Amino acid sequence: MRNDPVIVDLVRRARAGDQGAWDEIVERFAPLVWGICRRHRLSVADADDVGQSLWLGLLEHLDALRDPAALPGWIATTTRRECLKVHDDARRRRSPVDPAGADDDVLDADPSASPVDEGLLVEERRAAVRAAFAGLAPQCRRLLALLVSDPPLPYVRIAEILGVPVGGLGPTRARCLEKLRRSEALAAFLDRDAADRGPR
Repeated sequence: MRNDPVIVDLVRRARAGDQGAWDEIVERFAPLVWGICRRHRLSVADADDVGQSLWLGLLEHLDALRDPAALPGWIATTTRRECLKVHDDARRRRSPVDPAGADDDVLDADPSASPVDEGLLVEERRAAVRAAFAGLAPQCRRLLALLVSDPPLPYVRIAEILGVPVGGLGPTRARCLEKLRRSEALAAFLDRDAADRGPR
């Protein structure tokens, strides 16, 4: 799997003891952790405990993380597990977690809102697409921008603007999209999506 260069760089620097990189990891992924705790309807105190446990665990296991680009998934999975432990502990103590969230200390969740971790991944994906697009040759950027213009332009008009034959647009578009897919910035997300879909 090719890696997301931003995440890989942050992990590499944090492993080397760069406090700024560690702070950036925490700042970047704290909303993901908080959002997962919110979806599990944890109290503020329990959410803080989950966060502390998560960051301590990451600090201890940062060197063992085989694929640095998988860091967002590791954080999300570990946070969910920690949230489930809180619920299990509450059940064992026979102190039921209030599913209605009536307690003032419980994080308010909007049931119509999309999960925060999904929103964060969408934003990460958009940033990866922008980075991949910026890495294309100017001709590819211009062609792809014209192809997605609103309102749509006819192929004949795009060919006139670019000064190329209409018949060459399709193959050129295919090559540009393939370069976009192969870019390091986007490859980690495409690989992760394929892994999430599983074998066909």
